[in-house]
This record gives sequence, structure tokens and C-alpha cells, in this order.
Amino acid sequence: MIDTRHIVIIGCGAGGGTAAQFARKTDRASSITIFEKGPYTQYSKCGLPYAIAGTIPKFHNLIEFSEDWFKKEHIDIYLNSSVEEIDLQERMVRAKKGLEHIEKKFDNLILATGAAPWIPPILNIQKDGHLLSGVFVLRTIDDGKEILSHLKKRKNATIIGAGLIGLEMADTLYKKGMQVTVVEALPDILANTLDDDMSTPVLQTLQEKISVYTNHLAVRSEEIQGVISSLIIKDASTGEETKINTDLLIIATGTKPETSLARTIGCAIGKTGGIQVNEKAETSVQNIYAVGDCTEYVDLVTNEPVCVGLGSIVVRQGIAAGINAAGGTYSLPKGLLLTRTSEFFGMEIAAVGPVKQALSNLSVVTGKYKGFSLPDYFPGKNPITIKVGVHEQTGQILSAQAVGSNAAQRINTLACAMLGKITVEELRKLETAYAPPIAPTLDSLTLACEIVALKLTRKRRDL
Repeated sequence: MIDTRHIVIIGCGAGGGTAAQFARKTDRASSITIFEKGPYTQYSKCGLPYAIAGTIPKFHNLIEFSEDWFKKEHIDIYLNSSVEEIDLQERMVRAKKGLEHIEKKFDNLILATGAAPWIPPILNIQKDGHLLSGVFVLRTIDDGKEILSHLKKRKNATIIGAGLIGLEMADTLYKKGMQVTVVEALPDILANTLDDDMSTPVLQTLQEKISVYTNHLAVRSEEIQGVISSLIIKDASTGEETKINTDLLIIATGTKPETSLARTIGCAIGKTGGIQVNEKAETSVQNIYAVGDCTEYVDLVTNEPVCVGLGSIVVRQGIAAGINAAGGTYSLPKGLLLTRTSEFFGMEIAAVGPVKQALSNLSVVTGKYKGFSLPDYFPGKNPITIKVGVHEQTGQILSAQAVGSNAAQRINTLACAMLGKITVEELRKLETAYAPPIAPTLDSLTLACEIVALKLTRKRRDL
């Protein structure tokens, strides 16, 4: 008789919830238990700005798999439960739910502990260990509900951080009729997504509707009776300070991996601060897996460790951990492409691969094409700009960025090329679908590749 396999998962976000589902698909007889510190089962954090905007009618709509769903799959789930100890010797997880103490044995353990918002060192932003009234982060459904409940009373919104979440929230609050200011410490917006030459036109469009301060640091906040009233920012170049009246402040400056439990059992922590995992989502400790925002994995292009933060990657890690923990076999690609996209203020952006700063140690040739989604003669065409970077010696595609119509789908095609190691010379010849009301005869992505290929030819000829 075969003993029942016991799998315990800590965290029921996208990574932990997915791991549970694929563990159950792989082994119908295993015992699967999830401990989740929050009150909700698996839901989409990426959808939070759209629930605040009202595009998604209710926050409850973000829940992808309910508590009842897990129970029907014979997965034990404990919400509002904090794990206090992982005992490797006895292979036991000890948790607490209210006054109840729970013990669960495990053969395989999956850590999906997520990440916490990073709060920059802004003077007076916290009082008695809590953020000032009117100051928020956006990480959970409850965060989203609190922001929404404050909107009716607020007129001036400031967002610290011009990454994807920050600009999505800027769009949301602008649509709510607020005066919006975005403050970014770096010289450019979207610094982890687009190169400066691609982000500059995006910034110019933003500045038509909202105020944006790049290369500015948030220094201190001011309050009136415990409620934020203004934010003081400083120009990083000149030191000049500016006062911004604000009664709603959202901090969108990134996250830090939650690794405290992993450290107690000896899991290796990498350079980024995340738990090191391999292509099977295994940690350095046998029979312990980790997935999601608490982990780091290698970049496919640079082979350097990067934090895992994109939902698409988290889910794939969850698939790997769930299948492997349940006795199956599943491996991720040898590195991350970091394929990403967003849409705000009517602009669609997308990218794959590292930005140019991360490629500084490689010989890269880039090309950019500005075109339209339809033939010139057809009405209703929309602009699209695509930039492609390739390795000078091999011609393999290292990165690509797009701003404009159907940017994400074009970047998805380039991601396929990167994963399949298709060269720019090959991709420039890609046969794409054509019909006047749908697409031009030569797609902008192949034309961008054409420009790069011609540059490569000239460089090799001149050598």
C-alpha cells in the first residue's frame, strides 16, 4: 500500500493557489493543505486598479478560485492563518488561526509567501507605526477598498513611483476627476520596462493630462490632524524643494520579498533578496519549493538573478512547483523573458527582455520603426513604435519594446522568437497575416527587424 503524499502550501496567492491546483491534477490522492494569512483565496492583484476605477464592478470579482472551489477539490484551506514554525526534523508546519493551533505534516512544502510593499524613507509619512491617514499602498483587496472609500473626500492625488502600477493608478485617479501628480526618483518613467527613447514620448503624452516630476525624491510629508495635507519633494540634481498639495498619497515604489520563514529553514537567499529557485521551483533545501514574489530566478538574456514579480511568471512557477511536489515532472525555461505589458491614458505599452542598462555588457545593435496598425490608405489606423535589440555577433534577439496599437501581441511574437533563438535575419522574413482592415502587408515588427538586420549587415561589412 502506498502512503498518502502530504503537501503543504504557505500562501494562497496566484503562485500558491496555482500550485495547489496542479498538485491535485497530478496526484488525485494526495493530502493538500494551504495556509493563507489573509481573508481571501486566490485573486488577481493586477486587477486592483481596475476595481478601484469601476471597470471591474466589485472587488469580489477579482477572486479567481473561491474557498468552496478548493474544498470541492479536497484541498484544505485555512484563511486568516499565520504560520509560526516550519519544523524540518519532524516535517511539520505549525500555524495559528485565532486561538486555534494547527499542525500539518508534510512530505513536500511550497513557500508562496509573496512580498511586502517597500516604503521609502519619507519623513513623517508614518505615525505610531502606521501610515498617515490618506496614505496608501496597493497590494491587497483591502488596500483597494480603503483607497476607494477615500476617493469621494479627496481632490489632489499624488503617486510616488512611475512604474506600471503607479501609472495605472494615475490613470484610474485621473478618470475619477482628481488632480494627479506622479513623482519618480529616477530620471525616466517606466525605467524597468522601456528605454528612455521609448519612454520619453509616453511621458510627453502623460504631461498633457497630469503633472509628472522625474528625478525627484519624496522628502517629507505634512499633515493636518493626522491626515496628509502635502508632500515635499526635492530635485535630485539641484536640491530645490517643491511642495505638492495632496490629500491622497499612493506609494508605488516596488516590493521586497517576504523570506522570513525561508530563512529559518536555511533556504538560500539570492542577491536580489529573494529565495533562490531552479527551473523546477526547488529551493536549496530538499523537498522545499518556492514560487512567486518571494523568489528570484535568472534572466534568460543576462543570466543574472532577477526578482519574480509578474503574475504570468508566478503562475508558471506555481504549475512547476505543484506538479513536481506531487510526483510529476515539469521544468520552466532556463531563464525569464520578463514579457510585460500595460495600458494607461489610451497608450498600450509592452516589452520583453532587459532594458538597455542591463545589456551594457553585451554588444547590442538596435533598430526602431514607427508605423501604423493599418495600411496608410485605410481609415482608422493607429500609430505603433517598435524597438528591437539584437546581439551583434549572433543576430539573436535580446530585447524588444513597443508602444501603440496591439503592442502586447507584437511583443508576444518577439518573445517566441527569443525563446526559440530565432535570429533577426530569420524573423525579418516572417510571413504575417494581411488584410487592409486588419493589418498592413508588412507588419511593423518585421520592419523593425529589417532595420536592425540592415544595420548588422553594414557593421559586418565595415569590419
